[in-house]
Amino acid sequence: MAASRSSRGAGGKRYWFPAKRYGWGWGPPKVWQGWAVLLVFFVLMAGGAILLLPRQVPRFMMWTFFLLAILMAICWVKGERPRWRWGDKDP
Repeated sequence: MAASRSSRGAGGKRYWFPAKRYGWGWGPPKVWQGWAVLLVFFVLMAGGAILLLPRQVPRFMMWTFFLLAILMAICWVKGERPRWRWGDKDP
């Protein structure tokens, strides 16, 4: 599957997570690697919920924050740089 135009940056760099059109942050993945990262994230979240809830809520919260930090780091490295965007008004 070829990457769409919106998944490539100015230097031809292929982004796994393009920036959102409105607001700050990243949108849905545009390439299979991004979808694989999200799948692993959700599987690990579900595994943590099955193993830790309802008895170990603080550990589940730590697990959740740990996984979110890793996901955000991957988005930061493999995604388009986030900044506030206002749709078609952006240069």
